[in-house]
Amino acid sequence: MATESVLHPSLIVPIGHVEPVPRRIRGMVGGRVVFDTRRALYVWEWQAYPQFSIPVEDLVDGVLHDDEHSEQLGAGPAHRHTLQVGPEVRAGAAWVWGEGAPGPLRGTVRFEWEALDYWFEEDEPVFVHPRSPYSRVDALRSSSSVRVELDGVVLAEAADCVKLFETGLPTRYYLNRTNIDWTRLRHSDTVTRCPYKGTTSSYWSFDGDTASHEDIAWMYDFPTIHANRIAGLTAFYNERVDLYIDGFLLPRPTDPTRVATD
Repeated sequence: MATESVLHPSLIVPIGHVEPVPRRIRGMVGGRVVFDTRRALYVWEWQAYPQFSIPVEDLVDGVLHDDEHSEQLGAGPAHRHTLQVGPEVRAGAAWVWGEGAPGPLRGTVRFEWEALDYWFEEDEPVFVHPRSPYSRVDALRSSSSVRVELDGVVLAEAADCVKLFETGLPTRYYLNRTNIDWTRLRHSDTVTRCPYKGTTSSYWSFDGDTASHEDIAWMYDFPTIHANRIAGLTAFYNERVDLYIDGFLLPRPTDPTRVATD
């Protein structure tokens, strides 16, 4: 049997691309509605995922104050603004697109994601960033065997798994709890969020004889409905362990969290 390829589909959307959002988008700060729109745009300032850009006319309780500062962002030049929502002030929270940005963006504003308390698509909360309409997340049951080793220690061994395919990322292999040697793992307080899968419930690290390896495995107890097959299962970072699939060692992909690119 040939080894499973470590390649995965690349991201296809170019920086600066703009598309309409066919969903109602709302943002909130301090319990007030910053904006409420059915005319939002996706804008790709970087290739991995889009941001929302909101028509200025669709601000509700949000008021923009010009900071008199301009920058070249991924999709073109933009003017920085401070956002005021009632008594709440969020400095430098908004960017209004200027001349030189793609035509559909002019007259719209892109908010810094963390500057708002809550984002909603229709009535569902959105975390971290908008979900790309060009990305897929598929969780499929598989009879592929999986063995996880690190520093020569077997941490997990399973006769089957759930494979999670996410556009632009390596395949992840989710294992039943009973297939993992929990005596070798140390619980971590790390929590991460994914707009496609939800919020992690646990992370684990491994202390080997010569080194400690932080946050090599994680679990979603309550993933989004799109990834419900991984509920209660555990995956290991392909980038940080030795992962054998059907007996073949997969080359480790580059670990994006350990490359200083941004």
